[in-house]
Parts: sequence; structure tokens; C-alpha cells
Amino acid sequence: MAITLKKIVYKAFGLHVQSDVPLPELPQIMGLGEDVDIVIQTKDLTDLWNDCAGSSPYFAMKGNMILFHIPGVAIYCIEDGMKIFVSPMKNAHADQIRLYILGSCMGGLLLQRRVLPLHGSAIAINGKAYAIVGESGAGKSTLAAAFLQKGYPLLSDDVIPITLSEETFPIVTPAYPQQKLWQESLDAFGIESKGYRPIIQRETKFAIPVSAQFSTSTFPLAGVFELVKTEGDQPSIEPILHLQRLHTLFQHTYRNFLLNHLKLREWHFQITAAIANQTQLYRIQRPIDRFTAHDLTAMILETLNKE
Repeated sequence: MAITLKKIVYKAFGLHVQSDVPLPELPQIMGLGEDVDIVIQTKDLTDLWNDCAGSSPYFAMKGNMILFHIPGVAIYCIEDGMKIFVSPMKNAHADQIRLYILGSCMGGLLLQRRVLPLHGSAIAINGKAYAIVGESGAGKSTLAAAFLQKGYPLLSDDVIPITLSEETFPIVTPAYPQQKLWQESLDAFGIESKGYRPIIQRETKFAIPVSAQFSTSTFPLAGVFELVKTEGDQPSIEPILHLQRLHTLFQHTYRNFLLNHLKLREWHFQITAAIANQTQLYRIQRPIDRFTAHDLTAMILETLNKE
């Protein structure tokens, strides 16, 4: 009697993902007949990249396809918001290949699906979602980890998917239960890095599973906090006002350079205007000379209580 093997389907960003590339970071859905939103397949993309390559050595567009070329890692192709093709380089490490699948590829795919990807972490506080955005190295994940230690669940780390409800209210969908934290952040929290997998070999940034502190529910977006490093002595928080709110949301849209190529500037303006009109935006200045994550959580919670 023939045996039908069950395919593994993963869940991330509110979507069902079937992948040729193992994705251990993502929760699995075992079973036949699952509706699949995204298919990830390995495929030789060398000729396609050579045909499309132009002024940029890392990025190209062809019709409805987005292509990324990461030297020493892989060529990626994102198509129609439904497919991701991966062409690994010789001797490329699996961790690096997955890093770009779950980062740049998912960011481009979400844009193709008209889902706004903000670059940051999102947490749930009292039934509402709050996004922490900022440049790379600003401390977004560290600040989110401080909220997790206080019992507030994580919704997303690195890429925050946002859509509008039928009433045009912004909604945050959970991504997947993992954080990425540097060694110094783990030390500050008193967490032993031994046993955690480095994001990339020989790097001191680690993948931290947070399944027990992760929420699978969607939440309305109630606030956005932009985290900015400063050489000042004390942390501060101030509201972001007027048109600066739109600029902030554009600046922290994940892979925002794709918007023009995808002809999504008008759509992006509409969704970010809805966010700016219905949520609070704040800028937080954090000193770089000391660990301030616990001070910042108290400051944010106090600000929300005042509201």
C-alpha cells in the first residue's frame, strides 16, 4: 500500500508557507490539504540574474519579479507575492540563506501583497499593538526583550506586517516567535548565550526562541515609538507631529527603496496616512553609554498610562 507523506507547512506573518528550504524558526502546521499562501522553492536563477542585472550588483526587477543577489549566499526571486525562488551559492551556510528569506524576501513579498512591513519589533500591551522602529543597531529588539521580561508578549521582530481593517484601522499580524539579540543585550538581561544558535556563524548575535512569550493574535496598532541613539545623559520621549509622522513611517518601511519600482508610492501614502491619523507616534532618545532598556520600558508605560 502506498504511503502519502505529509508535507510540512509553516506559519508566519499570518500566512501558510510551504518551503523546500527548512525554516526551523517558524511554527509548523502538519497535515495534508492545508491552504498554502507562499511557496519557497530552490531553483537555478543564474541565467535570470544575468539577464536582469543592471546598475545595482545586489538588486534587479523584471516584470512582477524582485531579484536580490547576495554574494556568497544566494540569488533570490520574489514573484507575485506568492513565490520565493532560492538559488544558493556554493558553500553558502544555511543560516545565511534563511536570514535573507525571512528578511529581505519576506519584506518584498509583503509589499507585493499590499502589506506594510515596518522595520522593527512589535509587542502587545493591554490588547493593543505597539511598534518599536529604528535604524539597524538602534536597540529595537533589546527594548522589546525588556517588555517580554515584564510579561508583555512579542508580535514580531525585525519585520512588522501591518494591514488596514475594513474600517481602515491599522492591524498588526504576528510574524513568528523568535528574537535576535546581541551578546551584550543577553549579558545585560542575565541570559546565558550558551545553547542559542548564532544568527550567522562566528557572530555574536543570537536567535532566541520566544514561543512562550509570543502572541498569535492580531491586535490594533495603537502607537509607534521611533528609537534613536544619542550621546546625551538621559533618555527622553517626545511626540512626532504633523508631516514628520509620514516621513518617519516612510523612513522605517522595510526595504522602502522597492516602493517606486513596484509603483506603490500612492498605496504607501494611503496606508501610512491612515496610521498617522489614528495612532500616536513618539521619538525616544536613548543614551549610548549605558544600558537603558528597563528605563525606556518604564517611560513608555508611563506615557501610555497618561493617555
